[in-house]
Order: sequence, then C-alpha cells, then structure tokens
Amino acid sequence: QVQLVDSGGDLVQTGGSLRLSCAASGNILSIRSMGWYRQAPGKQRELVAVIFSGGSTNYADSVKGRFTISKDNIKNTVYLQMNSLKPEDTAVYYCNVLGPSRMYWGQGTQVTVSS
Repeated sequence: QVQLVDSGGDLVQTGGSLRLSCAASGNILSIRSMGWYRQAPGKQRELVAVIFSGGSTNYADSVKGRFTISKDNIKNTVYLQMNSLKPEDTAVYYCNVLGPSRMYWGQGTQVTVSS
C-alpha cells in the first residue's frame, strides 16, 4: 500500500505560478512512476505530467514548456511547478502513483486560475 498526500492548490491570476506537492509513504520501493492528473468540471480526468523511476518525464502537450515535474527521492515527494497559468488550467489536480499492480491516488487539490 502507498499513501499520498497532495497539496499546494490555490487561486491565482492568469500568468501566475503554483507548485503542487505530493508526499508518498508506505511501500514506496514498489513505485514505478509518480505523476499528476487533473479533472475540470464536466471533463474526464487527464494526464498532466509523469516522472518515471529512472527520471524520464512525459507531459501533456497543453502544459509543455509551462509545467515541470520533479521528485525528491529522499523526501519521497513529487512536485509540479506550474508557470504561466491559464484559466483552462483550472481543475482539481490529483497526485498519482503507479505500483507493480495498481494505481494510487491523492485526495486532490484545487487549482483555480482567474482571468
């Protein structure tokens, strides 16, 4: 089992920045990747960014060049630095961890970007 606590969501203006954090605990040695998804009202949950255990990363096209995912292996924490935020980035952001047999989810943190 892996437990996740995500945080850092807030209300910001267009063009602003936020950093989301997700701390993992439990059976962290089994983690294969850590990432962030988001879900806007009336829309499906979508992948934002993922970082694999080897350090490689993938991003959604809509956030490339604006968002950066990173991890601190000592703190077992993954971060999402979000710059140049747009109103369309407004969503609940969920931390996600992939283990050997299942995914784990954080409780979600609200990001609201005002125009």
